[in-house]
Amino acid sequence: MSAPDPVGRLRVLAAGLRDPLYGERLIGLPFEQVWAVVADLEGELPHLISFVREFRVAPGDSERKEARAVDVLGLRGPFEVRLRPGWCLMQSRLVTMGMAAVPEGGGTRLAVCGAVRPAVLGPVQSAYRRLLGERRTRAFFREVERRAALR
Repeated sequence: MSAPDPVGRLRVLAAGLRDPLYGERLIGLPFEQVWAVVADLEGELPHLISFVREFRVAPGDSERKEARAVDVLGLRGPFEVRLRPGWCLMQSRLVTMGMAAVPEGGGTRLAVCGAVRPAVLGPVQSAYRRLLGERRTRAFFREVERRAALR
């Protein structure tokens, strides 16, 4: 039995999170174009996720990186990032977020997942998912596709 591809791994990760937002979409652009947008965390993440104003990643070529996020309210938080082709996992003490992609046909299967970590925030996560989750994931995929088409 072979290991799952990055999108399959993200599905497994999402299954273990508390009430996660999760979505997948086939984007009709080559993997390299799509992943170039997703992997550009500093340049693109603030355009892809509405509540992220800034995301700074420490320099280096390592798969493991430290980062600092600033939200739209100005709150700052450190993140541990694992980034390699087709896989991105970002975790802070409050949030887990992942993105994964694989070539599929002539396009790219892209998945995104996010959830809060502390149990006390579970009701907030549940309400957010119920009220805005589908709309936010659709907006994420539309913006990735739009920005990738420009590359």
